[in-house]
Amino acid sequence: MISHAFLQNYWWLIISLLAGLLVFLLFVQGGQSFIFSLPRNDMQRKMVVNSLGRKWEFTFTTLVTFGGAFFASFPLFYATSFGGAYWVWMAILFSFIIQAVAYEYRSKPANVYGTRFFDTFLFINGCLGPFLLGVAVATFFTGSDFTLDLFNRVSWGSGWHGLEALTNPVNLLLGLAVLFLARVLGLMYLENSIEDEDLASRIRKSLLWNAIPFLVFFLAFVGAILFGKGFRADAVTGEVTLVQQHYLSNLLGNIFTLILFLGGVVLVLVSLYLAILKGSRKAIWFAGSGTIPVVMALFFLAGYGETAFYPSSADLNSSLTLARASSSQFTLKTMMYVSFFIPFVVAYIWYAWSSINRSRITTEEMAGDGHAY
Repeated sequence: MISHAFLQNYWWLIISLLAGLLVFLLFVQGGQSFIFSLPRNDMQRKMVVNSLGRKWEFTFTTLVTFGGAFFASFPLFYATSFGGAYWVWMAILFSFIIQAVAYEYRSKPANVYGTRFFDTFLFINGCLGPFLLGVAVATFFTGSDFTLDLFNRVSWGSGWHGLEALTNPVNLLLGLAVLFLARVLGLMYLENSIEDEDLASRIRKSLLWNAIPFLVFFLAFVGAILFGKGFRADAVTGEVTLVQQHYLSNLLGNIFTLILFLGGVVLVLVSLYLAILKGSRKAIWFAGSGTIPVVMALFFLAGYGETAFYPSSADLNSSLTLARASSSQFTLKTMMYVSFFIPFVVAYIWYAWSSINRSRITTEEMAGDGHAY
């Protein structure tokens, strides 16, 4: 007999994995944020757009899958966050919608607005998408301004309905860390996928100036949550209290989470060394292999170990834990069987990725008659 608690922990593991994959795939958004500053001419800009355009659907699909899995397995989180913090979620969704529109219509013959108009959409998505996703996830550690009544009806304390998260410095730290991480990943991916020495030289120069703020903002965020107060939920009573260094205790108390976090950080640092000092085109794979476990470890800190993963700063006992927010045992069990198909989906994605990236993008290819974004 599979217990309800096991299923709740299982689905948090799946969500954490999807979150890690999503953050890695934000290299598309990171690359888009350079659409005006990196290329020297229209041909280089076309190469950048087409390199990223061949992967944007992976990011979009992973975002939808992540959201769908999250809201299906923990529906009270969906009801609470979308029922109250809807402006921040709408802003995130809008930024991804204009990305899809841009790739669809940028090079259409009937485009009367010009490519720069849709390039601006890509730039907005490249900056706004990662930043707001980081801010939203940071509220898992800092709390949100909501209360729930006996019938789980949500009341939001601020008229900004989620955008007030932008006033919390810790939330901004993670938002900026995710933004600059996406930019670093985007630069690494562009160097890996485009055959143009001038563009590669400009990429290497930009890497250092984006890696430094990423490290500063990320370390500042990690320090703030590990050495600050965390939302502890009592395993027996469910009562939520603020406990100093709760997330640090969680990290040190779970060897698997600690290995994931430290191992991922080391791999990201190795990728920066390879990209900045060695000019290696393979740095993106080390960065991706490090990003995924670090993000998973952060989600483990927020959800496991007697912790409220969606805490309320207005009423501590309105905070959501895995047990309180989850679907029924039957629903989670049925969904678990469906999740067994995930490895096959991942294998197909890897096959499609490898087929698309079989050869690097060149000026000759962009000058041809084939499909181009």
